[in-house]
Amino acid sequence: MRTRNGESVLTRTVRIFEAFTPEEPAMTVSQLARRTGLHVATASRLVAELVSHGFLARDADRRIRIGTRMWELATRASPTLSLRNTAMPFMEGVHDVVGHHVQLGVLDGDEVLFLERLSAPGAVINYTRIAGRLPLHASSSGLILLAHGPADLRERLLDGPLERFTTDTPATAARLRAELADIRRQGYAHCPGYVHPDALGIAAPVRDARGDVVAALAVIVPNEEGASSIVPVVRTAARGISRALGAPHRT
Repeated sequence: MRTRNGESVLTRTVRIFEAFTPEEPAMTVSQLARRTGLHVATASRLVAELVSHGFLARDADRRIRIGTRMWELATRASPTLSLRNTAMPFMEGVHDVVGHHVQLGVLDGDEVLFLERLSAPGAVINYTRIAGRLPLHASSSGLILLAHGPADLRERLLDGPLERFTTDTPATAARLRAELADIRRQGYAHCPGYVHPDALGIAAPVRDARGDVVAALAVIVPNEEGASSIVPVVRTAARGISRALGAPHRT
């Protein structure tokens, strides 16, 4: 079904869901209308129908948020569920060692999407969250996925502007190209201060039964002397996940 301006009801519904962010998980119907560009009456009608199906929910203060029905269906059908379940025991083992952040990311478009994260009270600053995203060129997980991803994706990112989070972010084409070559050669990403000066990201590739890189296992620890000793821990865990996924043996 299409509206008078040619936009489908489904497209409008998608715009409503995309309006929610980790920073704004709940908002009023008026805020949703402004965020999506929909008329308030249209937004209100669509929201009411989505609430009736459980895809959206109303708080006690009448603000709207994503409903548990959406989470249920997404989890039930998620192609990443088996990956997350396979990785979790290895992530827990790494977390016991590092005591800071351990996360699992996959390639989604031009970004890394984080499927899971383990943390701890007092852990070093970390901008990632479950279902959060970061640019590929700036994060250790993203660099792993970019280094082993499609060549056309690498060239497209190398041709475009690269956001600089800190003075250490690889934000030039020459620096990023060299970084990706190092990652493919050494088998891991080592990113001191790339996203935040106080944080060091270390990541290694996770491979599937065909040997393709399907995810990145990473830790975020304090950016201090001696932290590089964690590299073997991350690489060993990533190889363990890969073997559990049926990946061929690699040296």
